Amino acid sequence: MKIHEYQARQLLADAGIPVPAGSMVETVSDAVAEAERLFTGGETLVVTKAQVHAGGRGKAGFVKLIQSMEEAKEAAEFMLGNRMVSVQTGPEGIEVKRLLVAAGVDIEKEFYLAVTLDRTTGVNTLIASAEGGVEIETVAHENPDAIVRQHIDPLTGLEGFQARALAKRLGFTGRQIGQAASIMVKLAKLYEDLDASMVEINPLILTPPSDDAPEGRVMAIDAKFSFDDNALFRQPRLQAMQDPAEENPSEVRAEEAGLSYVALDGNIGCLVNGAGLAMSTMDIVKLHGGEPANFLDVGGSASKEAVTEAFRIILGDGRVQGVLVNIFGGIMKCDTIANAIVEAAKEVGFEVPLVVRLEGTNVDAARDILEAAKKDIPTMQTAEDLADAAGKVCTAVA
Repeated sequence: MKIHEYQARQLLADAGIPVPAGSMVETVSDAVAEAERLFTGGETLVVTKAQVHAGGRGKAGFVKLIQSMEEAKEAAEFMLGNRMVSVQTGPEGIEVKRLLVAAGVDIEKEFYLAVTLDRTTGVNTLIASAEGGVEIETVAHENPDAIVRQHIDPLTGLEGFQARALAKRLGFTGRQIGQAASIMVKLAKLYEDLDASMVEINPLILTPPSDDAPEGRVMAIDAKFSFDDNALFRQPRLQAMQDPAEENPSEVRAEEAGLSYVALDGNIGCLVNGAGLAMSTMDIVKLHGGEPANFLDVGGSASKEAVTEAFRIILGDGRVQGVLVNIFGGIMKCDTIANAIVEAAKEVGFEVPLVVRLEGTNVDAARDILEAAKKDIPTMQTAEDLADAAGKVCTAVA
């Protein structure tokens, strides 16, 4: 699960990590009112940022610095009145329903800071770079030495001396070291406490020296959080932050039905039981020249109703030109799938080619059910094995 930037900022602030003042708004009038509040409070620069689960906002024109009430109104009208199109949204863009209006800050230097799991070592790791404010993937590719890592002990957590050493490596000096180290330790603890899969501050910034901060201030001005869906049951606060409007509707629908579904870019819908079998099915579809339209695991004990819903979800994707069913019956009985196919044909119909490969528990009964239904499902073919099924469905949609 992902959350919006304004929510991530609140989590940082609650953990004691400094962030600029600001609020989320949903209307132009509220955006203007919040900008006025900030200007009245002494701010000379305000930033308005679209709140969507997609990157590339700045290049798309959906992050704007404003210095007047008129600019605040224009920025809000533009963002709330247009779909944001960026490299991460596709040409259709994404609707903007919320804005973050926050105090702008002067920036002397930008840094990158994140905590995630290093799957190579199986240890949570703090990742940092003195080259913040840009795509960290680009930095990793072009200048890997600019990225430093600190493994976090699962028992003691990130310790102060480790954070201070890392701060020095990033170029912080004097009192800046203590500020940066404090943020690192708090971010690492926040990652663990919230069952996060990734927490990222980009950029972490150092402000220019001022009368009240002679060496500058270290603070977060943008943040991204994602969380382990399997741990959300013990994070009610995070569950309340979920924004279904930002999720793929089919994925939300599948979750409600107890299905594991991820939309992909291809044209062959896949209905499989078991994550490993689903991955293998997608691989063999690719091997035969096809492109999977989804990952859909109905699980080992799905009901006929859940399987029928799975077909509705697959067929609801306008890009799907063919469907491959690959079931190995263990707990999930093959005749349950066969009956679900017949029910789905009655309810939603199969206008696209359907290839079915069944093996395992009650497979003979399932094959009898499908054979009897062929006259009602003219687009259906059965297959002897997975290679046969993948070849037939790829040929059918070619």
